[in-house]
Amino acid sequence: MSKYLSFLFFLAFSFYASAQSNYILKGKVLNLNNQLPLESATVYISTVKDSTILEYTLTDKNGNFNFAVKKNEKPVFLKVTYMGFETFAEEQKEINTNKDFNNIYLAESVNTLKEVKVKAEDPPIRIKNDTIEFKASLFKVRPDANVEALLKQLPGLEVDSDGKITANGKEVTQVLVNGKPFFDRDGAMALKNLPAEIINKVQVSDFKTKKEEYSKDQAASDNASINLTIDDDKNKGYFGKFLGGYGTDDRYESSFIVNLFNNNQKISLLGSSNNINAQGFSQDEVFDNMGGGRNSRGTTVNRSQANGITTSNLLGFNYSDELFKDFQTNASYNYSDAHTENKSHSNSTELRPDGIFYNNISDSKTDSRNSSNKANVELEYKISPSIRLFVSPKFSTSTSESNPESNSSSTNLTDNTLVNDAFSKSANKSESNSFSNSINFNKSFEKKARNLSFVFNNNNNNSSSNNFIESETNFYATNRFVKRDQNTKSNSISDSYSAEIEYTEPVTDSIRFKVGMEYNFQNNINDNKTYDDIGNNVYTDLNEDQTTYLTSKQNSIVPKAGIRLQKNKFTFDINSSTSILQYDNHAFYQGEATDLNKKYVLPNGSAQIRYRVDRSKFFTLRYNYDQSLPSANQLLPIQNVSNTLNTVTGNPDLLPTETHTASINYRNFNFQTRSGYNLFLNGNYNNNDIISTAVYNPDNSRTTSYENISGTYSLSGGGSWNRSIKQESNLLRYGIALSANYRFEKGFTNMVLYGAKSMGISPRLYLNYDYGEFFTVAPSYNFSYNETQYDISSLKSRSNVVHRINLQTTSYWPTNWIWGNDFGYTYNSNNPSYYLWNTSLSYTFLNKTFIAKVKVYDVLNQNQSISRSISATSVTDSENTVLRRYAMFSLTYKIQNFSGMKRPPGRNNRNMEGMDRGERPEGFGGGGGGFGGGGQRMMD
Repeated sequence: MSKYLSFLFFLAFSFYASAQSNYILKGKVLNLNNQLPLESATVYISTVKDSTILEYTLTDKNGNFNFAVKKNEKPVFLKVTYMGFETFAEEQKEINTNKDFNNIYLAESVNTLKEVKVKAEDPPIRIKNDTIEFKASLFKVRPDANVEALLKQLPGLEVDSDGKITANGKEVTQVLVNGKPFFDRDGAMALKNLPAEIINKVQVSDFKTKKEEYSKDQAASDNASINLTIDDDKNKGYFGKFLGGYGTDDRYESSFIVNLFNNNQKISLLGSSNNINAQGFSQDEVFDNMGGGRNSRGTTVNRSQANGITTSNLLGFNYSDELFKDFQTNASYNYSDAHTENKSHSNSTELRPDGIFYNNISDSKTDSRNSSNKANVELEYKISPSIRLFVSPKFSTSTSESNPESNSSSTNLTDNTLVNDAFSKSANKSESNSFSNSINFNKSFEKKARNLSFVFNNNNNNSSSNNFIESETNFYATNRFVKRDQNTKSNSISDSYSAEIEYTEPVTDSIRFKVGMEYNFQNNINDNKTYDDIGNNVYTDLNEDQTTYLTSKQNSIVPKAGIRLQKNKFTFDINSSTSILQYDNHAFYQGEATDLNKKYVLPNGSAQIRYRVDRSKFFTLRYNYDQSLPSANQLLPIQNVSNTLNTVTGNPDLLPTETHTASINYRNFNFQTRSGYNLFLNGNYNNNDIISTAVYNPDNSRTTSYENISGTYSLSGGGSWNRSIKQESNLLRYGIALSANYRFEKGFTNMVLYGAKSMGISPRLYLNYDYGEFFTVAPSYNFSYNETQYDISSLKSRSNVVHRINLQTTSYWPTNWIWGNDFGYTYNSNNPSYYLWNTSLSYTFLNKTFIAKVKVYDVLNQNQSISRSISATSVTDSENTVLRRYAMFSLTYKIQNFSGMKRPPGRNNRNMEGMDRGERPEGFGGGGGGFGGGGQRMMD
């Protein structure tokens, strides 16, 4: 304990000692023409000699700035920039005392609209309308760091242990490189595999669909988007990595990535092969493809992570270019193959309202292989300044094979008697093909906000499967025994098309009205045929009880209308639509045809209020009313007896489900203190919700159907707060988050309807400390508590408590050595607790072109996969096969050559303290964060 206290004392003393040599600079920034304050102007200190930026801040809504700068005995500039204004610059011989600059006036730039290029350094941060832009080279990261490490240095951006990014409280759902996807729009590939040193700017804005982007409309979602721009001198050349590793228990991994950049043309090729459960691609600095800890999310092309141990292969290709003026293209192709072996065990307690419970135990073994080919293309053409066209086709094929075996049993817990048991083994093969496309056409007009858009989407899928199954089910309570040896062949087709046209007309400067029409068509066909074995594995006897043919077709016309009122800091939106729908369902079962055709008129509506208190404070209130239809399987009154333990029948009297959704959100990030928080509250209320109803037989087999119930709802709320403090080489980031939820569901078992109230709370604490390029320490703590209570006395409440503690450490000293550790502890109140410790030690040599690494996964050999789920009708504990301890040695070779680079590979000059000040950054000089003319010096 004394060691930990000494370490904390060292951190506190470092910050305290640094603070003693700081001086406060303050003042107020005003518009010269009208004397009004300029909010979010960038104020920063840079050296006269080489323009190295020492410290920065932004002005508040009153134009005030106040920030601390360490003592400096050499000449520096105080500079102020703002979009569309001249840059203010005043030289200071040294910084050795507090200073009040009083009022600083900025004049509007006369060169804003002219093609005048002035050399000057860019500010570290600037606000451009709804976009926050960071100058990447001015935020220090260690040599050879990736983009994810860069994002962690930026104020307002957080990257958690699962790789989820938030920007000022908004979840980032899109990451682009020069405005285009890098393999995928979620940016997972770019974050882990692009070097930070090639990035010029990081631009954070609200996430917009193509329709919203082209029409210059406000974003409807509450998510964020990041665009990474590449330095001009790094935009021509190549870079890449090649990795190979082998370890104990015949574990292996290999991967490569090669990128060729030639201005607008960018080509990337990657591949990987491993048997360590890395179903995708990642070249994490410390652990490469190894999962767990900081790399638990990893960087994958396909993030679906199966239980068990997986051997996977991946090959990917990405191409982007401007084929001719104003015509942008981006294409990617991915091939993946995964072979998974898993053994699972589950123990489920079925909750009965009569107080008689049944315990179901199931064990299964699965050996499966899946392979897929995916190709995506994005074509964007700026036909004219007012007309844009975007086309995005996607193609995919997949095949899968599996050979599952399972055993299950059901026991009456009242007298501990075995009620039934079952055994099955099967061999499945399936194939699927899909094609989807999205076409966005937009025409804007001379009158501001007048706009015409057309959007067309289609999605076409067809799949087939061939399943051989042998099963035996024994019902001891009724002396019934069912044995099957069958072949089931299934074919399904799913086609959907939608077309929407929308016109927006500004009524006044603050009011705009939009009208539109949408047409939707959906068609689904499911043809399932089951054949019994007539002997010697000859399957020709058609089993009519298990053979079905279903079709479902929807045609709808949806007129739409909406209005927006936008005044000062206030925006109000209200939108409504009505779906006039024909819903036709058809079934052919046991020689009889069943038709169920219905017409619906389904109204939908939404309203949104946004209020921007100031640049950093936003308040959003949303409400949405929606109706959804039951599926064909839920509606058609035919039996599905494929599962011997559960016979399912549809209910033709089901009504559409009505859902009311409301949310409140408040976000605030203060760039002066580099701290921020967000608060949220969400609610859902359902009428005619569709739930399954089960009636159990004495042998614990059941008959299931569906019913409408009303009065179910859910509530969730919480918030987060974070702050970063930088003092010379010390960077401390810390925060807290809390989420809570309450849900009321209903269960329908043995003709008894009852309610289940579920409550949960999940706080999270985290801290990240970087000491220059020497080491990082990142502890975190997560807690979750879930409880479900039932409104009938025969059912007792159920709960689960989980504590997770994680400590990540990385040492970059001595030079060329990296030692990383991820240590986690998980406590589960209903299952055994365990530790997961991963460690890695690497050495870089030969001018940083080779990396030799030794790493150990699950050092203590305690890893496990156990989980509990609680519903209104059951409590289930599950356990699956997991990867256990192995050690591996790997060797990585790096290549890098950029036409504009003068540094050797691996060197990095990102240092705001002047670690490498020999180069002066260039940009578009002048006002507003780098645009416009030269500096004008004016003071009161």
